[in-house]
Amino acid sequence: MNPNIPLITTLPFVLMLLSIAIFPLFWNHFWEKNRNKLIVAGLLSVPIIVYLISAGLSEKLFETIVFDYIPFIILLGSLYVVTGGIFLSGDIEAKPIVNTTFLGIGALIASVVGTTGAAMLLIRPVIQTNKERTFKVHTILFFIGIVANCGGLLTPLGDPPLFMMYLRGAHFSWFFHLIPEWLFTNLSLLIIYFFVDRHFYSKEPESAIKLDHSSIRPLKLFGKLNFLWMIGIVLSVAFLNEQYLPFISENHFYKFVREGMIICMAILSLLFTTKLTRDSNSFTWEPIKEVAYLFIGIFITMVPCLLYLESNAKLLGITSPSQFYYFSGLLSSFLDNTPTAVTFHSLALGLGQISGSIVAGISEELLRGICIGAVFFGSMTYIGNGPNFMVKAVAEENNIKMPDFFTYIYKFSLIVLLPIYIIVQLLFV
Repeated sequence: MNPNIPLITTLPFVLMLLSIAIFPLFWNHFWEKNRNKLIVAGLLSVPIIVYLISAGLSEKLFETIVFDYIPFIILLGSLYVVTGGIFLSGDIEAKPIVNTTFLGIGALIASVVGTTGAAMLLIRPVIQTNKERTFKVHTILFFIGIVANCGGLLTPLGDPPLFMMYLRGAHFSWFFHLIPEWLFTNLSLLIIYFFVDRHFYSKEPESAIKLDHSSIRPLKLFGKLNFLWMIGIVLSVAFLNEQYLPFISENHFYKFVREGMIICMAILSLLFTTKLTRDSNSFTWEPIKEVAYLFIGIFITMVPCLLYLESNAKLLGITSPSQFYYFSGLLSSFLDNTPTAVTFHSLALGLGQISGSIVAGISEELLRGICIGAVFFGSMTYIGNGPNFMVKAVAEENNIKMPDFFTYIYKFSLIVLLPIYIIVQLLFV
């Protein structure tokens, strides 16, 4: 902790997050190239690297890259590789109960394979199932809310903000305490979706219903062996840590036993999955490159911001769990929810609370507010969580006209998601 961190050093972090929010809206052609993302990340990181080294804070920079960024990108990359080897083909009848079941399955598996993995695994089967339907945009919107965000609350694998809290000391099993919030939110969204889809189903032209009924092909799963590698990743994250292997606490680098095993699972997936299966999934390395390039910039530029917050936390007036919930949620809506969660964890550390139940170095109630706010509110905009834009892109590739950035907010997230999130706070936070 360093009380002399100048506020100006947080500017590159702000600019990095604004780049992620603004470039896709106004300079999309430039931003769609991963090389340009890496250039922006590099330009904003260089002054921070120079500052941290000159200020004698190079150790903090080293710890952030080695013990935060590397485990983070290894987990996301491995989950991406393994889920990219699982392909679900077929076309079943797109009735409201079928679509609701699809989204419910997505909510169940998102905490195991991650929101990105669940979204990429199920979005194409959902689109294929609804191909003959006239009204299907609402299905993609609820898919973003449930599968790409709210479903991932129960384990560190579910969403990157939770994995960052896991790296900071929250036990794998601690996240199971969030079952009430997970169940209430996802069940509420699924019920609302069912009645919304039933309404639109009743408005479908008779010709579309007949075509949907005549185009049925049974579902078939390819790449089943990848579920074994998925179990390997889950067990690695759950058990290869200080709680079960005390020797890991003797040396930080022993923690990479876990990362080594996770990488092995990804390699096995690459070796034992056919090229045809990955091609059927339209698997490429570009999405994970995008995540790697953007987050190296985020992790480097956020170091002064974290130090500043730890030093000045008591001056900001954010102290209650509900404040942490809403402020984490607000920033997660318009920035990325991973650095938001890390930022508010540092803010909570700076409060210096040592009484009551402590998890990951902070009050358990504050941690609960941060985790729930960051995960749920990531669905409030397309830019709140990585899978949101990926789902939107896949839908548009399949000629589904998705609402623009602002229409998504005022026609979906403000009227459907936000009321549920307010109720969550009133009931649980």
